Amino acid sequence: MGEIFTTLALVALGGALGSAARVLVAQFVTQWLGDAFPWGTLVVNVSGALMIGAMVPALTDIQSLTDGRAAPPGAALLIVGLVGSYTTVSSFSLQTLALIEEGAWRAVIGNVLGSVLLCLAAVFLAAAAVSALMGAG
Repeated sequence: MGEIFTTLALVALGGALGSAARVLVAQFVTQWLGDAFPWGTLVVNVSGALMIGAMVPALTDIQSLTDGRAAPPGAALLIVGLVGSYTTVSSFSLQTLALIEEGAWRAVIGNVLGSVLLCLAAVFLAAAAVSALMGAG
């Protein structure tokens, strides 16, 4: 039973850090690039995909995070907690809805396709790079 409390504490700590980082990064990017397009959320989600892609091969395996088993401590802190709270599908969804309501269809398509394709590319490239580095060491 103590293991579950340790896992929960690690996830909570990572979650606090990840959510704070999400706000800082999104605000910085929005101030830099403007708010006509949800650039902050796009940068957060793509960078989060890059992070998770790099962390999974270094800390655990995909199956342990998707089949309901308890995540190892490093994965609980960094992947489930930090990256899980850093990335933001809910913000992506809400901002996409706002673009739909504005009738900004090019931005809607750009946001949806850009988010999905860039996040998939980021997670794939990071996982491949870390796996290659770990195999070479």
